[in-house]
Amino acid sequence: VDSAPEEPIENLKPLLFDTAQAAYLSGYLAAGLTQTGTVATFGGIPIPPVTVFMDGFVDGVAKHNEDKGTDVAVLGWDKEAQNGSFTGDFEDQNKGKQVTANFIQQGADIILPVAGPVGLGAAAAAQEADGVNLIWVDSDGYETAPDFAELFITSVLKRIDSATFAATEEALAEEFTNETYVGTLENEGVGLAPYHDFEDVIPDELKAEVDALEQAIIDGEIVVESPASPTA
Repeated sequence: VDSAPEEPIENLKPLLFDTAQAAYLSGYLAAGLTQTGTVATFGGIPIPPVTVFMDGFVDGVAKHNEDKGTDVAVLGWDKEAQNGSFTGDFEDQNKGKQVTANFIQQGADIILPVAGPVGLGAAAAAQEADGVNLIWVDSDGYETAPDFAELFITSVLKRIDSATFAATEEALAEEFTNETYVGTLENEGVGLAPYHDFEDVIPDELKAEVDALEQAIIDGEIVVESPASPTA
């Protein structure tokens, strides 16, 4: 999961995820909801399974700016330069809290932490602030981090369940191959979690725009690109 050997191995099937596609939707959503005109993202370690989220998020914000004439700024990640804010690990929640506090001081009111448990530090900082919310990653934060459920607008899902089900189906049908599985919006290997408490907060027009963008990506009308996106 999230890695592949340099050379194919006969009985090993890599399960990879193009989370940039779903993160793109979350970036557009964040840009449509921000009250300050500033959003932010940070990572644990600068590796492809992390930066792929950040790339998609930044591009989603840019799409909103382009379509709506807004000027929403993103703190924490420069996609073109491929550098930004990282805590250096996936464990120290205090680092996540400090990075997030700095973003909040700079005006960010929606933050996407891509740092595993370090993101709980970001949630703690957001909980102590006024009007600051998060978009979670990998799992549905509303369910997996219930102490902060009220903060999560949505989550960018890495559907490991879908991936393992697909690989198991192949094996059960005696059609197993070592070809890489890449989770996308089209095969439901990535996606957005439900809006939960924000269902009635997000304008219907914005929801419809996010749905339309998702379909456009599935149809190939919009291509979300990231140097960290996996290929089959």
